[in-house]
Amino acid sequence: MKKDKLYFLTFLSIAIIFLVVALIASQYFIKVSANQLIEVQVESSKREAGEFAKLIDFQLSSGLKREEVVTNIQEIIENSDIDTWFISVFNWSGEEVCHPDKTKVGEQVNSNETLLSSLKEKNNSDDLFDLLMGKSNTSTSEIIHISPIKNSDLIIAANVNIKSISLQMSALKSNFYLIFLIMGILVIIFSFIAVRVIGSAYEKQLELKNSSLTSEVVNLSKLNIDLVSYKEKVAVIPEQNTIEESSENEKQRILTYIRNELVPISIKDIAYIYTENTITYVVCFDDKKSTTNMSLDDMYTYLNPTLFFRANRQFIISIRAIDKIIRYGNSQLKILLQSKTSEEIIISKNKAAEFKQWLNI
Repeated sequence: MKKDKLYFLTFLSIAIIFLVVALIASQYFIKVSANQLIEVQVESSKREAGEFAKLIDFQLSSGLKREEVVTNIQEIIENSDIDTWFISVFNWSGEEVCHPDKTKVGEQVNSNETLLSSLKEKNNSDDLFDLLMGKSNTSTSEIIHISPIKNSDLIIAANVNIKSISLQMSALKSNFYLIFLIMGILVIIFSFIAVRVIGSAYEKQLELKNSSLTSEVVNLSKLNIDLVSYKEKVAVIPEQNTIEESSENEKQRILTYIRNELVPISIKDIAYIYTENTITYVVCFDDKKSTTNMSLDDMYTYLNPTLFFRANRQFIISIRAIDKIIRYGNSQLKILLQSKTSEEIIISKNKAAEFKQWLNI
């Protein structure tokens, strides 16, 4: 149940993150794409208006009357497509002279001077995009560029159909949202599958590690049980029998030094023996510490191997002094004694099997 909840929260997190990113990114991409589309149309309309202006200027320069030129232009642009971009002509008083929709001729031009000035100076479509997407806009069309005709009161205007372009922008916006929606669904689904697959693989690894750890714990528990059992066995063995089973070289006591004082210590009172800075120390169960001139190798030859174990190069420990055995590192064992030691007692991987066999004697 916990894993299912974790996967659900992962799925929910991915979905929320993508939703936030998509909302921000979609607005940016929509505006960039729309601006690029509008800029292309604006530049095209500017060129068309400029060519019309040159044509009319040429006709006027050739001696044609203004009325004839206006009539010709009206015949050319009349009934032309006004769904997106179109050309119109107005005079200095702001009155429409030529328009694709003949009913508009004679009406006053209603243009956004701020927009026209912005487009002329900055040569970009940011303001036009804001105008097209603005909800407060009620105009049918808007002039985006003007080309005055020399030696005449006529002005060529490039117009954009606000409502038609707005519909195109809305369609573009819908397409982007649809694309992001499809991408979002695919990304979320594939991300969830990837998380599930990776999570399952990781869970299997954890299960293997837990299984291995459980096995180690069981082995250590058995080892500690063997330790207790062996301690009990040692405790009930009569001292005389222990002495008889020991080797001929085994001693019942050894001589040690405390400063300049010679002190005999019974073997059964020794908890552990260790070396430090080439000096051999003998520590008893009452925590009394003394030194000896013998090395650990020499000491071990005089000790009962059923009661003492050479843990490593530095320590010889008594079975009665061991408190706990715990797992350490890679298949190594760490021995905790009843008395604290200055150094950790670590039994290497190679010697761990010998130690386990020693406890099973």
